[in-house]
Amino acid sequence: MLRAKDIMTIKVITVTPETKITEAARLLLENRVNGLPVVDSQSRLKGIICQSDLITQQEKVPLPSFFTILDSFIPLTSHKNLEKEVRKIAAVTVEEAMTCDPITVGPEISLEEIATLMVKKNIHTLPVADRGKLVGIIGKEDVLRTLMSKGESD
Repeated sequence: MLRAKDIMTIKVITVTPETKITEAARLLLENRVNGLPVVDSQSRLKGIICQSDLITQQEKVPLPSFFTILDSFIPLTSHKNLEKEVRKIAAVTVEEAMTCDPITVGPEISLEEIATLMVKKNIHTLPVADRGKLVGIIGKEDVLRTLMSKGESD
């Protein structure tokens, strides 16, 4: 049975929280990857920055909706969510736009579990961590490549 350690990319392109958004965008495009793990100086995973995080910067600020009861305004969206969206739109560094605490897998997880997780959670890039440290990354292409080579050997 194939495991994460068998299909993951070991030479991972990473960024730090201090990396400029423009540099992260350049790395994503030049390397044709969907996401970059964000690590600290000890290779501990802090988050992930994906193409979708950068596209968020082009969104309009979502205006909160309100309704009134007895002359009081009650917001339909939380103030915290609005602040988070504004921060992402105005981000200059990776830390301001990244997804914190991304879903990760360990090196021993099976290919079937990886595929299921990617489909159910709509994940394109899955960091592989061992005791909090980044050891590899799996993209949907890695899973497809494995399935293709498996199909050719049948």
